[in-house]
Amino acid sequence: MEALGGERTGERTSLRQVVVASLIGSVIEWYDFFIYGTAAALIFGQLFFPGSDPLIGTLYAFGTYAVGFVARPLGGIFCGHYGDKIGRKSMLVMTLLVMGVATALVGLLPTYESIGIWAPILLVILRFLQGFAVGGEWGGATIMSVEYAPPGRRGFYGSWPGMGIPAGLVVATAVFTIFSSLPPEQFLSWGWRIPFLVSIVLVAVGLFVRLKILETPAFRQMQESGGGSQLPVVDVFRNYWKSLLLTIGAFFLLNGGFYVVVTFMLAYGTQTVGVDNSTMLTGGPDRGHRPDLRHRLLRRALG
Repeated sequence: MEALGGERTGERTSLRQVVVASLIGSVIEWYDFFIYGTAAALIFGQLFFPGSDPLIGTLYAFGTYAVGFVARPLGGIFCGHYGDKIGRKSMLVMTLLVMGVATALVGLLPTYESIGIWAPILLVILRFLQGFAVGGEWGGATIMSVEYAPPGRRGFYGSWPGMGIPAGLVVATAVFTIFSSLPPEQFLSWGWRIPFLVSIVLVAVGLFVRLKILETPAFRQMQESGGGSQLPVVDVFRNYWKSLLLTIGAFFLLNGGFYVVVTFMLAYGTQTVGVDNSTMLTGGPDRGHRPDLRHRLLRRALG
């Protein structure tokens, strides 16, 4: 059969399976990543940094959230390197498992009241694992889709894993909204844990789909020809450092503003303006079209 880029003419069904598997896996990874940010904005300050000023507690909680961003490039480097050496599929299965286990463990984690300083320490470790996993997921899922796609369609198929970001945000917000409607004492006691534990079911679905896909034809051809690099990550830094720096700068600007809106506005709206959790989750500036709420937030911010 004639090869069409990463895809052969007889493998179009496999291409659809890969796109679905990449999208589902990406949605699950970003769901896990975003529910942590939502919890950090709303309740982690109270649960893991009690006794401090509410603002300071929230800043501590956001500090643990920032750990995920430190880990993301490390995950991308690790998974990119070994994805080029042993295969994309194995790395994508690993990132899904790491993310799912770390997220579920956050839902089981004792709070500061139970184990003291070990609670925030363990929270930071689990957040690091979340960031590591999502750092390897996005690039790996995109590469797998692109390598299966025919010439002229690689941009289209490669864009599907990126759709997991807004989809994961929507799912995370919806699940958290449901449980944030519980009475405050129940939400702080056990309700906040359920969105994290739901990850176990989502990861099982993601693994069921992802384990069915084959390694990309492009990677198999590279293995058969023996043309792979011995040190892929070194080659990237040596030969493509300009493109790497441009990409880092572009994503720094994009992600900076996005995460300020997605996470900080939740904390500001609930703690400073006094808007209830469910209203901020369903009608905040990043999640809906509530001009009255926007005006209240702006008036308070401007004094």
